[in-house]
Amino acid sequence: MTLTDFRVEHRYLNLPDAFYSRVYPTPLHQPRMVCFNSALAEEMGVAVDEPEQWAAIGAGQELLEGMDPVAMKYTGHQFGMYNPDLGDGRGLLLWETVGPDGRRWDWHLLGAGQTPFSRFGDGRAVLRSSIREYLCSEAMHFLGIPTTRALFLVSCKDPVRRESIETAATLMRVAQSHIRFGHFEFAAHHQGKDALQALTDHTIGLYFSDLEALPERQRYHRWLAEVVKRTARLIADWQAVGFCHGVMNSDNMSIIGDTFDYGPYAFLDDFDAGYICNHTDQGGRYAYNRQPQIGFTNCQFLARAMAPLMEEDDILDALRHYEQAYNDHFLDTLRRKLGLAETREKDIDLIMETFSMLHEHHVDYTLFFRGLSNLASKGPAPIRDLFVDRQVADNWLERYQERLKEESRSDAERETAMRAINPKYILRNYLAQQVIQDAQGGNYEPMHKLLEVLKLPFDEQPENEAYAAMPPDWGRHLNISCSS
Repeated sequence: MTLTDFRVEHRYLNLPDAFYSRVYPTPLHQPRMVCFNSALAEEMGVAVDEPEQWAAIGAGQELLEGMDPVAMKYTGHQFGMYNPDLGDGRGLLLWETVGPDGRRWDWHLLGAGQTPFSRFGDGRAVLRSSIREYLCSEAMHFLGIPTTRALFLVSCKDPVRRESIETAATLMRVAQSHIRFGHFEFAAHHQGKDALQALTDHTIGLYFSDLEALPERQRYHRWLAEVVKRTARLIADWQAVGFCHGVMNSDNMSIIGDTFDYGPYAFLDDFDAGYICNHTDQGGRYAYNRQPQIGFTNCQFLARAMAPLMEEDDILDALRHYEQAYNDHFLDTLRRKLGLAETREKDIDLIMETFSMLHEHHVDYTLFFRGLSNLASKGPAPIRDLFVDRQVADNWLERYQERLKEESRSDAERETAMRAINPKYILRNYLAQQVIQDAQGGNYEPMHKLLEVLKLPFDEQPENEAYAAMPPDWGRHLNISCSS
């Protein structure tokens, strides 16, 4: 195995010992490489002749020289309740690398076995959930939404008990950082001011280095405000593309603003503002229309943790950035989705009217905006056909066309711009379920094919039209659980 063009670091281990426990992976058996992300490996500076060589590392049978695995310790609010017993219960940070372009990468092996933070869990991941994370993290990346990535996925012969007996798997998740809001909650509530300051300075030094030279008070204020803004913009991206996270606990919130921890997620099919993708979320805390508020709530949890280091006025000022950042980013994105290059005060009314219409008439979210992207060239039929009551579509289209008269771009220019932001291909739950069923039978080709489609979500791909179709009846509103 040849490793080139990156250097190995363990900067996380510079933090106080309370932030981690050294744990070696518990080996799995008869590993098979399911999927290796060669393009990402090249970006990271990893030269790979034979991807299968990485299967033993994925199975926890081997470690490369320089790997020093640890389980991170953090806490967090789960469904609104503080839980002090959290941490990496099934994942290990193996090492940190810096690639040829200077980007940092945490290598986090999911499904590596029990850790001191596993509580009553077995520390394993199953093939089903590992495929879902691989697919969605890559889909989000190619949609242009900040996210963790998947380097490779390994399946093994070991049985794992969930609701039934399933196949064990591991996923090598990589990201610029795996530090979560929950790390700061752990430091503040259990370790004290010195540990909190060490963690904050570590985070700023590695991921917000442009703030390092500022005086301490200004540095912490600017940093918290930036985290708040990144979080707000991320949630706005989710809302604009119709993505439901499902488990927005504060321990699942990335400090650098990545989409983090793919459990029971979903992309909207027919639009339902109150859609709940996690069947264990019986109160709908993390429903689609509640995600913006929950994002702010999690920022409040983080801000509360920062109280020992910051003045109250600075904390409140940082939090005030959330609403403005969210509204600005969401409004700008929806204007672009609607093809509106000119700014008008009443655009927000059109946007809200559009969402109300889609919700009331259960219109497929992705197909609606994609159809709108081709309105001038293909006519209104692809949009009208999404409605049971065509008159509703006609009335809306008439108002929309009136607004377009205020635009200066040509129809062709507008359509090109709209197709670049309104995807044709998203990871619909039924597509993920189909490839999971094939994979459980030993056939991984459908997964590889779907990944190739998802790499070009904005392209027409006429040979792949089937992947853009509405879900079949059995594929609508699939129940997804938290079990992994």
